[in-house]
Amino acid sequence: MEYTTLGSTGIEVSRICLGCMSFGSSDWRGWVKGEEFGHELVDRAIDLGINFFDTANMYSRGESERILGDALDGYDRDAQVVATKVFFQMRDDDPNSGGLSRKTIEQELDNSLSRLGMDTIDLYQTHRWDYGTPIETTLAAFDDAVRQGKIRHAGASSMWAYQFATAHQVAEREGYDGFASMQDHYSLAYREEERDMHPFCAQEDIAVLPWSPLARGFLTRPHEEYLSTKRAETDDHAQAHPYAECGGKEINERVQELADEKDVNMAQIALSWVLHQDVVTAPIIGASKIEHLEDAVEALDIDLSESDQEWLEEPYEPVPVSGHQ
Repeated sequence: MEYTTLGSTGIEVSRICLGCMSFGSSDWRGWVKGEEFGHELVDRAIDLGINFFDTANMYSRGESERILGDALDGYDRDAQVVATKVFFQMRDDDPNSGGLSRKTIEQELDNSLSRLGMDTIDLYQTHRWDYGTPIETTLAAFDDAVRQGKIRHAGASSMWAYQFATAHQVAEREGYDGFASMQDHYSLAYREEERDMHPFCAQEDIAVLPWSPLARGFLTRPHEEYLSTKRAETDDHAQAHPYAECGGKEINERVQELADEKDVNMAQIALSWVLHQDVVTAPIIGASKIEHLEDAVEALDIDLSESDQEWLEEPYEPVPVSGHQ
């Protein structure tokens, strides 16, 4: 396993982050697997040298956090780096169980800590931008959580670059630690983050943790096969992203061709491309099979030349921003 520093935090994390959205309850989303699979996946991740785990309170309405916490029980917690997120409403009858108000952050942070069985969360992230709460309020609540020892660092997920820059400026003005990481939508089939967000993160030494680095499975198999998968048929989030509209079909074909040439699978080529981007700290890998995780780790050893990367990138066409509002 390779390790790198999480932005300016000084924390060393594996170049592969295990995303824990794939285990929890199938009642939440049909392709999600249960507790036994979650434990097996975490065990194998640690065997492979992965020390970085990402979840969110909204994944299976807290079940993902609980399963991750239970799976890590018995391991050296100090050796693991755990990240979770807050924003989406957790309880239908409680509007204050979502958003980024001080009330929501304080109560949902305590709930996440309880489910994870932890005293401190290493990286606590805003899952989206809250248009109803001033960023000053959100950052103050996060800063208080740092000072209380409930979180070590704050991070953020998908938003407009101007919003992220505003949050950074407010944190500097108020003397807060601010956001140490950006978890954004990024893959060979969706590269809009390269315009503004990634240059800003590079300038400010902010960690970049791409979600859906395999385009929600779009880059893991030939296009016709992908369309017949359970996830492609049932995941409305996968259907909402414009992967096939931005040169994606040709990109998919080129990934397949290069994978055949290098005798690896398509997912490994697509992930290797992400890992070759200097701005990327650690892509977040979700897995529905143990082999998917093993393949992801092996992708660290795949070398893509500059000409390989340019050839894969060439068909890409700009599309509207996808993944946040």
